[in-house]
Amino acid sequence: MPWGENQIYRLRRLFLEGFLAMDIAEPLVSFDAEADARTVHDFLVEKDFDIVGVRQNGLVSGYVRREDLVSGSCRDHARPFSPTDDLVRDTANLIDAVKSLATNEQCFIVVLDQVVAIITLSDLEKPPMRMFLFGIITLAEMLMTEIIRNRYSNGTWQQFISPQRLAKAKDLQKERVRRGQKVDLVDCLQYGDKGRILSYNEDFRAALGQESRNHARKTIKELETLRNNLAHTQEIVPDGWQRIAIACSRLEQNLETLAERVKQLKQSKPHRTPENNP
Repeated sequence: MPWGENQIYRLRRLFLEGFLAMDIAEPLVSFDAEADARTVHDFLVEKDFDIVGVRQNGLVSGYVRREDLVSGSCRDHARPFSPTDDLVRDTANLIDAVKSLATNEQCFIVVLDQVVAIITLSDLEKPPMRMFLFGIITLAEMLMTEIIRNRYSNGTWQQFISPQRLAKAKDLQKERVRRGQKVDLVDCLQYGDKGRILSYNEDFRAALGQESRNHARKTIKELETLRNNLAHTQEIVPDGWQRIAIACSRLEQNLETLAERVKQLKQSKPHRTPENNP
């Protein structure tokens, strides 16, 4: 079923602006810089925390890791925040949080210029992050479907997938028609099938910064695996961490590029030619 340009735009805005870093953050516990390192270490062990904030003059100015607290005071092991990597605003979206995590494996949330919360890799398992990831991967699939629908008229995309995969799509289409659904054959392709078809399109690969056909397919496969894990409520960290980073890297640019490509293809066609129906 074709999607309109306004529908795609609204969905893209919903996922990119509707989920914020604060939705998965936890309050950052902090201690004074002069606090005994071993005492703080024991506290972190008891609470199963890895990081704690360090206060100077009443304000959190840095942090310490549990494994560093072997002697002395928190001041002796304090690490400063890196404004370019560690810190994100409370209004930042989840993409910004993932980018920071990719560099440091944690990021800190700033409210009114003060660090108040933290996000670690384990927080990516929380429902808001899972909803966000599943949504953006599904949105990307919708855009890929529209590109195929408009780029390859009369089902000419069929030459790019195996007879077995094509037969599977046709069987699914027949079943959905039997249930009273009106769908094109392209709507019955699997995520990987759509990625494989578009991997043959040099313009598509170039627009998304994919170096080669194989590189494009590998990326699609990673996203498909991540989506399947999300759909079946399987853990996505730590094994899926690389896939999450892939999903979020250049995400905003890629979704905009795909949406613009759909718009251009629709404008270049005087009308849409229906695909084969069973």
